[in-house]
Amino acid sequence: MSSWSDHLIIAPILIPLIAGAITVILGERQRLVEAGLSLLSAVLMLVVAVALLVKAGDANGPAVHVYRLGDWPTPIAIVLVLDRLAAVMLTLTGILGMAALTYAVTRWDRRGAHFHPLLQFQLMGLNGAFLTGDLFNLFVFFEVLLAASYGLALHGSGIGRVKAGLHYIVINLVASLVFLVGVSTIYGIAGTLNMAELAGRVATIPGADRGLLEAGAAILGIAFLIKAAMWPLGLWLPNTYAAASPPAAAILSVLSKVGVYVILRLWLMLFGDDAGESAGFGSYWLMIGGILTIVFGSIAVLATQSMTRLAGASVLVSSGTLLAAVGTGHVEVVGGALFYLVSSVLGIAAFFLLIELVNRDRELGADVLAVTREAYGGEAEEEEGQDEVGVAIPAGIAILGSSFLACGLLLAGLPPLSGFLGKFAILAPLFEAEEAGMSAASWTLLVAILISSLVTLIAVGRAGINVFWTAPAETVPSVRLNEIIPIAVLLGLSVALTVQADSAMEYMQAAAHALHDPQGYIRDVLGEIPEAVDWGAGQ
Repeated sequence: MSSWSDHLIIAPILIPLIAGAITVILGERQRLVEAGLSLLSAVLMLVVAVALLVKAGDANGPAVHVYRLGDWPTPIAIVLVLDRLAAVMLTLTGILGMAALTYAVTRWDRRGAHFHPLLQFQLMGLNGAFLTGDLFNLFVFFEVLLAASYGLALHGSGIGRVKAGLHYIVINLVASLVFLVGVSTIYGIAGTLNMAELAGRVATIPGADRGLLEAGAAILGIAFLIKAAMWPLGLWLPNTYAAASPPAAAILSVLSKVGVYVILRLWLMLFGDDAGESAGFGSYWLMIGGILTIVFGSIAVLATQSMTRLAGASVLVSSGTLLAAVGTGHVEVVGGALFYLVSSVLGIAAFFLLIELVNRDRELGADVLAVTREAYGGEAEEEEGQDEVGVAIPAGIAILGSSFLACGLLLAGLPPLSGFLGKFAILAPLFEAEEAGMSAASWTLLVAILISSLVTLIAVGRAGINVFWTAPAETVPSVRLNEIIPIAVLLGLSVALTVQADSAMEYMQAAAHALHDPQGYIRDVLGEIPEAVDWGAGQ
């Protein structure tokens, strides 16, 4: 008999669904009620996510929790599956949703229509994608989160935002079409879309059909690699994220990780060691594509003169790092990648919110002008009091500067914050993996990550100098409390992740081991598999 806590698994989907529907009904004329309901929904969702995080990590309970809607048997029922990986992604989404919403209620939610419903449906789609146990409902939730993200990307005014948003919509509509083609191909060969059942059938697919199955998986992978922004499929990302409003960009920063999540989940489940002839399918290209994404993202980071584009390019670097780490197929590397995923998303989201504050009241195009003066020189302006020794730093500038420094350390992956620990946890196992020495691909990944850290440090340092020293705002930016608190919380969580690195890394490594050994997931979802079940193709 199920307990009330078992029903918590569906709550991350129901809470934003109900809140989103009510806010649509309320409309724009009751903004205070609408904002209050949206904040209540975000708080409840975060509390539930944390409870599920504890539930999934309970050593005395099952590693996988399955929720069958209607209590139908698994091949028929819609199943939601909670494990450590899903719990981590739910909690991360809840944190970002709360931070973005708290920041937005100051004024950004009034820049356009239906911000709160869009955000709630965005959270619903994300949570559903992380919990679903079959490819059909993955497509459904994928479309929900994409439709909401279209509205968030376009929310507000400005020609640049509309251009970038329309580009984003076209790219993702193509990705949805590719998704359908890949899923249809897999279903035609395997006869099922349930992930656990599909994993059990992959090894027994006849040789004549195996090529078509792998082609379908590759097509499906392309859809999620577009979302993960792997080079050359991610050229859309920097412009879209740079043009979006700060709270929208903060929540969109986790969207690229949806692609990484699905690839990590499906690739290890379908093409792991138990996949027979298909074991390890695509791992080489996944690693190479990840390294190329790091290289492209690093070039974009160094070349940009805009801080918003710098943040967008940093998303490319983090996605490339994660994809390359997954492509190694090494369980300890994947554990480190999960730690890095959480750290990088927190840092990038905080950076998107912080950029608007530090740029507030600055001259339009000040970043470009500062870099131009740096590159081509110019006559120094005579200023009164230039011989004065020491300058008083207003408290607001000190807070923004300290936050900017912390974001820079997180993005570059430098000590003492969690970004460094995440990158170290990815690289350290590569040195221990081969007694005879590291492979050429491992050395390439090592060099790419180190260079990306150096490049990010240079770019962020240059941007910080331009903002706070070379071309500072004429007045101290006016910052409200509910604007700085979300940034402080995101950065504070990064510090907590550093202080509690042992516990966090243990949790991530347990999640990685479960992903590499999916038999427990398959057994818990399917239950006892009858001997009469035919695991062959074409059911």
